[in-house]
Amino acid sequence: MRLGLLTSCMPERSLDQVAAWAGANGYEALELAAWPTLGDRPFTASHLAADAFDEREAERVRTALADNGLTLSALAYYDNNLHPDPAVRAGYHAHLRACVDAAAALGGVPVGTFVGRDPSRSVAENLREAERVLPPLVDYAGERGVRLMVENCVMEGWHPDGYPGNLAYSPELWEWMFGLGLWLNFDPSHLLWLGIDPVAALEPYVDRVIHAHAKDAETFPARRDRYGFFGRLSTRTEEPWEAGWWRYRIPGLGAVDWRRYLDTLYAGGFDGVLSVEHEDPIWGGTPQRVEQGLRIAHGTLRGLVVG
Repeated sequence: MRLGLLTSCMPERSLDQVAAWAGANGYEALELAAWPTLGDRPFTASHLAADAFDEREAERVRTALADNGLTLSALAYYDNNLHPDPAVRAGYHAHLRACVDAAAALGGVPVGTFVGRDPSRSVAENLREAERVLPPLVDYAGERGVRLMVENCVMEGWHPDGYPGNLAYSPELWEWMFGLGLWLNFDPSHLLWLGIDPVAALEPYVDRVIHAHAKDAETFPARRDRYGFFGRLSTRTEEPWEAGWWRYRIPGLGAVDWRRYLDTLYAGGFDGVLSVEHEDPIWGGTPQRVEQGLRIAHGTLRGLVVG
């Protein structure tokens, strides 16, 4: 196993700058953010130009990694593959295919995405639509030696009332999506606030995990007594992920049991990359605080990740 990071926490930096910092601070791999260059949503970045990918771009990526002793773990383009607007959905699918093409050129690393959801339709209707929409994307990737993996993020910020916006957040839904040929990019933080033991949920499915995230979560039960499980409603803020009773944290600053988590990955034969996803509001806000957060994560995990 190797320790890496998802580069979207450093959107203002170039790939060369991110790679130099990561290599100098003990990281071994990068999960490259590959959203479109004109994107402006939170927690997205463009460290690989999938929408303008050619051999020159491929060489730029290879050189940045090699010069800093890093490997490429995956490409990250997490968007709503079931978006209700057909034109928007088509654009997302086109960019996902571009990411697959780039991943194939860079050695066949996996590409991360979401199932997504049309919030105007029922869960059952969305699942049937996904069964129509997703297999062609899986086939497109497979023909190029690339696997599509889905992160088990709830994406409640995509739903107007804070309900699940990505239908891949529970073991029940993982089994459904495995049947479509998708793989899992496992993140323990989302399960924790859902009331699911991340380690118990992970254990039966390690063989379908091809990439793993390292992100923690902190909950505040007294606040849940006020807001309920679905979080703020009448006092919702402009920040779509502000539930009011939980928040994401850097590994080691929340409630995830990192020893059990990594031991379960090892016991199940996982030998991929554990990628730190930094969305901690305490250690965010400035490039300097993001760096410190990544150092805290490294300090928490380094002794547990054995190559």
